[in-house]
Amino acid sequence: MIVVKGLSKKFKDVEAVKDISFTVNDGEIVGLLGENGAGKTTTLRMLATMLKPTKGTAFINDYSIIEEPQKVRKEIGILFGGEVGLYDRLTARENIEYFGKLNSMDEKDMKDSINELIDKFQMEEYIDRRVGKFSRGMKQRVAIARSIVHQPTVMLFDEPTTGLDVTAAKIVHDFILQCREEGKSIIFSSHSMQEVERLSDRIIIIHKGSIMDEGTIDYFKKKYEKDNMEDIFIQLVGEKR
Repeated sequence: MIVVKGLSKKFKDVEAVKDISFTVNDGEIVGLLGENGAGKTTTLRMLATMLKPTKGTAFINDYSIIEEPQKVRKEIGILFGGEVGLYDRLTARENIEYFGKLNSMDEKDMKDSINELIDKFQMEEYIDRRVGKFSRGMKQRVAIARSIVHQPTVMLFDEPTTGLDVTAAKIVHDFILQCREEGKSIIFSSHSMQEVERLSDRIIIIHKGSIMDEGTIDYFKKKYEKDNMEDIFIQLVGEKR
């Protein structure tokens, strides 16, 4: 479970995130929807303990991101969009093992987890090959496996399909839906309306660091009396330009 309370982040004179609060329950996908620069990435980086908040706090499975960052890191899996960040000179297995060791996994548990992931993502043919010459889809499978080798219960996705072709993007979408089936708490950021509508149980619209509104798709359509989420988003964001 993710509980965010009055979270804010300021960079010199720029307030990137402004006093936001929300909750993500177990087995729930919450989409963080906003334009580029809205504060989505900053929010997720604070939740991942990569950035320290200026004000406020958040709890990941009851662990404070400020007071217990090491415990928080063991609870979360992270998948960022853009470059997958794998080490080209290492094999797929070695990349996954490296992150298992960073999470202080027991050797046997790590081996068992990797074998399970190899089977789940059908990586048998290339698991012991260097990733430098992998296709984008192959790299995406390795990046996903790396993010969950320690079996986290909370997943953070920051625009995870950026730069991906249709096939690779579907791998990510299927994985996000699978995480929900496994009862994980999931938050993902995107500026793609279609992606958010397809995957989210609940949507949070963020603009210039502030939450404009949040709720289910039905909630938004009834409240704003529109059938098109894109029109609703433009209305909310346009009012604050």
